[in-house]
Amino acid sequence: MNFVVVGAGAWGTAFALHVARAGHRVVLAPRRAEQAAALAVSRENTDYLPGIPLPAAVTVSADLPAVLADADVVVLACPTQALRQTCARVRAALPAEPRVNIVVSLAKGLELGTHLRPSEVIAETLRGLPVGSLTGPTNAAEVARGLPAAMVLAVAGALPAVGALQAAISGPTLRVYTSGDLAGVEYGGCLKNIYAIAAGCAAGLGLGDNAKAALLTRALAEMVRVGTALGAKAETFYGLSGFGDLVATCHGGWSRNREFGVKLGEGATVASLLDHRKTVVEGHKTTESFAELCAAKGIDAPILGEVYAILFGGKQPAAALAALMSRGLKRE
Repeated sequence: MNFVVVGAGAWGTAFALHVARAGHRVVLAPRRAEQAAALAVSRENTDYLPGIPLPAAVTVSADLPAVLADADVVVLACPTQALRQTCARVRAALPAEPRVNIVVSLAKGLELGTHLRPSEVIAETLRGLPVGSLTGPTNAAEVARGLPAAMVLAVAGALPAVGALQAAISGPTLRVYTSGDLAGVEYGGCLKNIYAIAAGCAAGLGLGDNAKAALLTRALAEMVRVGTALGAKAETFYGLSGFGDLVATCHGGWSRNREFGVKLGEGATVASLLDHRKTVVEGHKTTESFAELCAAKGIDAPILGEVYAILFGGKQPAAALAALMSRGLKRE
């Protein structure tokens, strides 16, 4: 297959490396021409994935019209809030009759304002092209180094391209499952970033393992409640895109969202942590989108609500914990 990975952050670069290892043709397409030129010369993404060389099998080019002409699979590896703009660039660069079998999102978040999931944004802007989401507990550096991982590829309805894509990207170091619950898979990928910020706050406050375990358990229950209220299937949240990604992101020292929460728990301000960042903390804007969505639909999400209060209301993490611990008692 011919893959084009649009976006050369850590995860886009890692996925391109994996696809090349699997024996497919892959082009890594950075947003900026100067980044593409630098990567083509250095053969290392020093900004986002330092220390891992790009093999010769990974072509680097920012010339979207040229690379999309022969693309079978387009993988969008950009932050959620940049997804609509990225799709517009792809749309303008596609040939009149594209040979693309599927467009796959690696994004994990909700679009601000519209509250749309990544696949919904893609469907609006790249009309007529099949859309899927690939997600799960995957640290970019580990995937790039070829360490074992598992993911889930979700689409809505039956698409002939799904089985072929599943087989193409599965192998000794990455096992891919499929799902028809596209909404559930994407909501899980969104929500876990919010709860990872909460887990980081607990760690930053030095609350101990009991608190971490309780938070993770109640976060999963809340994830199921929120997701099913939005039309997803409960069982999806017990799989790779839900519980699996939740565990990895809440405990992995590599998690940007967890690290963000740790520093908040230690006393840093939101503004200072976001200032001049190269990488995106997806959970920040996703918390804002989900808080608005839950409020509009009357969905009870106390942990999410407290994270929102910390990020956008100036509430101290210790006060948010106290609010959660003093809620009315009830059956589990």
